[in-house]
Amino acid sequence: MRHVQLYDTTLRDGAQRQGISFSVDDKLKITRKLDDLGIHYIEGGWPGATPKDVEFFTKARDLSLSHATLVAFGSTRRLKNRAERDPNLRALLKAGTKVATLVGKSWDAQVTEILGSTLEDNLAMVADSIGYLKAQGLRVFFDAEHFFDGYKANPDYALEVIQTAANAGAEVVVLCDTNGGALPHEVTQAVRAVRQGISVTVAIHAHNDGELAVANSLAAVQAGAAQVQGTINGYGERCGNANLCSIIPTLKLKLKIGCITGKQLARLTEVSRHVSEIASLSPDAHLPYVGASAFSHKADRYVSEVTEPEESYQHVDPSLVGNRKRARVFELCSKSNILYKAKEMGLDLTSQPQQVQRLLDSVRQLESLAFQYGGAEASLELLLRRAQPDYRPLFELVDFIVLVEKRRPTSTRSDKDEEILAEAIVKIKVGSQVVHIAAEGNGPVNAVDRALRKALLQFYPELAAVRLLDYKVRIPEDSSGTGSLVHVFIKSGDSEHEWHTLGSSVNVIEASWLALADSLEYWLLKKGAERR
Repeated sequence: MRHVQLYDTTLRDGAQRQGISFSVDDKLKITRKLDDLGIHYIEGGWPGATPKDVEFFTKARDLSLSHATLVAFGSTRRLKNRAERDPNLRALLKAGTKVATLVGKSWDAQVTEILGSTLEDNLAMVADSIGYLKAQGLRVFFDAEHFFDGYKANPDYALEVIQTAANAGAEVVVLCDTNGGALPHEVTQAVRAVRQGISVTVAIHAHNDGELAVANSLAAVQAGAAQVQGTINGYGERCGNANLCSIIPTLKLKLKIGCITGKQLARLTEVSRHVSEIASLSPDAHLPYVGASAFSHKADRYVSEVTEPEESYQHVDPSLVGNRKRARVFELCSKSNILYKAKEMGLDLTSQPQQVQRLLDSVRQLESLAFQYGGAEASLELLLRRAQPDYRPLFELVDFIVLVEKRRPTSTRSDKDEEILAEAIVKIKVGSQVVHIAAEGNGPVNAVDRALRKALLQFYPELAAVRLLDYKVRIPEDSSGTGSLVHVFIKSGDSEHEWHTLGSSVNVIEASWLALADSLEYWLLKKGAERR
């Protein structure tokens, strides 16, 4: 079997995505996860550019990695510097890694217009920098920046840069589609041309500005590239980098190219979501292979085909990448959808045809009111469980009162000191006990949330682990203005999982109450909480 090396740059290129700011501890956690996944090379950052990366490489020396090799990133020496005195190259040596990746220019226009250098001086910078680090005992990879643009503009010079790097001792030459504008056939042509002239490993580093980063990476591999660079979830500046969560399973499962083991591949979804959580970004449900909707089937015929045979509507077995198939119930579904979804939840309703029909009628009626159970599977599961004759709720919502007050400023306060106060009083029943609890919030929904949690924590202290991650209010298109029906969607989570619930009412507070209660009861059921 042919093998391909995996090079991850989530900690550097991925961290350039807008909204991401990894701490040193974040980077150490991600490094461990990438090592568990079987990544061969992990680019930790640019020690010559930021103090944070210097600290990371210092702390990373204590990591015990099983599979991965840490890589420090930097650039070739500056135009008028000698290699041994260049601060960037000295910082790479201090990082203490065994491998360094150097980026240098390969597009003639960039050399003359950006660097203000001659083409010959640029070749010298490449050769001197690689040669110096090699002499100090480092393995060196060379990133040919803007290679595909350079190859189109001046192929002879772009190839000369690559040849110079290889002759100087670069172990890997990396062809970078820096602005993400290359097409797969262009990548194929260029990779083949490079491989004809050198004997060292050729790698691909693609950006996603043309939505082709994965396609370009795979095209490069098929043309002979033996290393693929990318990031988890495709994170990166602008439109992102090549997504390793798509590339890895495609290499292994479809192209039959070795990169990681089957056991490691089964961790892919977990790693994807773990990195999302550390990055404080919601997991993209629609990512191929690892997204929550990647193997989600909605229409009735899909559910039938997923049941037998599975390959009809699933291009791979989801368990191979650590994901799972899902059946989405909606108003156009039939009994098979209900049966499949119930089975997925551990409920066998095959001997209860009348119950299945009642559930189907209930789902259709609710979704006719624009309930969207496809996006709130936790509420759907509660609907199915509540229909069982032996179901006993963990708590019951009796009633609530919400007070909102806007206080006028006193004579000693300015208009800017005006405040709106919200207070909620909820009454719940747990077993035989009825509890009244009041709480204040920065709005009526927040007050209800606090009061409900405050009441339930007396009986279920483990609920402290549940966090509200997202809250959205939607109004159906055929709305009646401020008097219309509203739908509240809530995303909740703990340290490991996320789930979605919904509530609907003409009163936004009641809709929120229903969605909040579902989110807490669902988590308690999943954790096996005992009824009081």
